[in-house]
Amino acid sequence: MLAGYARGIFPMARSRGDPGLHWVDPRFRGVFDLDRFHISRSLRRTILRGDHEIRVDTAFLPVVAACADREETWINTTLFELYEGLFAIGHAHSLEVWQQGRLAGGVFGLTIGAAFFGESMFSHRRDASKIALAYLVDRLRQGGFRLFDTQFLTPHLASLGAEEIPRAAYHAQLAEAVATRADFNAAGPPPTPQELLQRMTQTS
Repeated sequence: MLAGYARGIFPMARSRGDPGLHWVDPRFRGVFDLDRFHISRSLRRTILRGDHEIRVDTAFLPVVAACADREETWINTTLFELYEGLFAIGHAHSLEVWQQGRLAGGVFGLTIGAAFFGESMFSHRRDASKIALAYLVDRLRQGGFRLFDTQFLTPHLASLGAEEIPRAAYHAQLAEAVATRADFNAAGPPPTPQELLQRMTQTS
């Protein structure tokens, strides 16, 4: 798995019930420029409400399960078990949004060097996945990451500042990132909403 990601390919299942995996290397790749994450006025207001709690790596498997809990999913049992194994050795992480003691949204992905490979996200409440992405981008910045790979570009990700780049450009960024050291846990506890927005304003 790690060798594949380091080469620029990633696995997917054709469906939940298909036990096999196939490797994907898109012609165009979705990425976030970590210094250009876009926080809209409405998302800013939602974050400032502060009616959520951000946690890191406290519910990794429930986040993966929630991401796969949809009518059609590329996360099958094989991938679920592989993600679990990567989490156990420190190469997979989740950032979670909790509201009223319940998991409201989150995102998970894998790390190699200074590259973060975003796998999937979910929301049980409005804007929960956007909140998770904002805190994740801040965490990646603080930890020295250089690449945030989103695999494919969706309208949802584009609204937050993600863009599409050609395969060759992605592979060049990837090679530099995997050869660089970064630390997902260097940031320590998640910042307050005010701290998060201040840091985002300074760099975006």
